[in-house]
Amino acid sequence: MDRTEALEYAKKYLEDMLSFFGVNVQVEASESDDVIELSVPSTEDNSILIGRGAETLRSMQYVISTTLRNQGAALVRVNIDIADYKKQRAEKLAEKARGWIEKVRETGDSHIVNLNAADRRVVHKVAGEFEDIETFSEGEGRDRRIIIAQKSS
Repeated sequence: MDRTEALEYAKKYLEDMLSFFGVNVQVEASESDDVIELSVPSTEDNSILIGRGAETLRSMQYVISTTLRNQGAALVRVNIDIADYKKQRAEKLAEKARGWIEKVRETGDSHIVNLNAADRRVVHKVAGEFEDIETFSEGEGRDRRIIIAQKSS
């Protein structure tokens, strides 16, 4: 399955999955950095589709990603955003990250935060805006965390 077929397959799979919840919407699909980006418009069922702590959302991503992998697709990483939930969450996290970075700059002490992989990527990206700050992740699995520190001269 090539990239275009994988994109269409993921879009159709998500639309079928949403129809199971009684949500019949048109899903927007695109590709960015080898990741299939699926965007679901806002409906009255947003909270059910996102789930507590976005668990339902992550589960849908996992199912679609696993199915693509089993089909031998060229693209297998999937990111689903429902009603811009992830976008808004990333913006809030970016603001927090800027605060953590300012604290590191003022005190010189490193800041350690336990975050999931997607949230760590947001913090790494924000830290890239600062020449005197570096970030790195350490630990394994659910114990993986990000460290924000000043670059040593």
